[in-house]
Amino acid sequence: MNQDDYVQNLQQDLDLLEKALFWLRRSHSLCSAFGDKKVFTPEEYDSAETLTSRFARTSDILIQKIFRSIDKVELEDRGTLIDIVNRAEKRGLFESVDEIREIRDLRNKIAHEYSKEELEALFAEVMRFTPRLYAITENIFAYCERFGIRRGRN
Repeated sequence: MNQDDYVQNLQQDLDLLEKALFWLRRSHSLCSAFGDKKVFTPEEYDSAETLTSRFARTSDILIQKIFRSIDKVELEDRGTLIDIVNRAEKRGLFESVDEIREIRDLRNKIAHEYSKEELEALFAEVMRFTPRLYAITENIFAYCERFGIRRGRN
């Protein structure tokens, strides 16, 4: 692959992220109306479950695709996930590695929750971290403008 291919791949990953963000924002907006509820109606439970799923998907795209694609564009195509995350921190894409670790841990909890009670506990965490995820993605879109990549191609 050449540099143009890496930039094109990053653009495709950012397009995927933008689509995921659309659906995450939709779910987050719907669930914001719940306030600090601890018990959900069946419809609210469905909305909360959809939100947690969309949060997990968006964080996966961010960590597993976007950070790696930026590395490839910048010729840093090597290392472990922690190496990739450390480089993303140095680029100023987020405040600290601990923040990404918390998002990743929350994503893993979502992937392994099996009961209604566990989902209710995760819901509050997802509501708390979703605005941080938005801020990180805004930093990423701004950072990627240096490669000639613009939002809203799709």
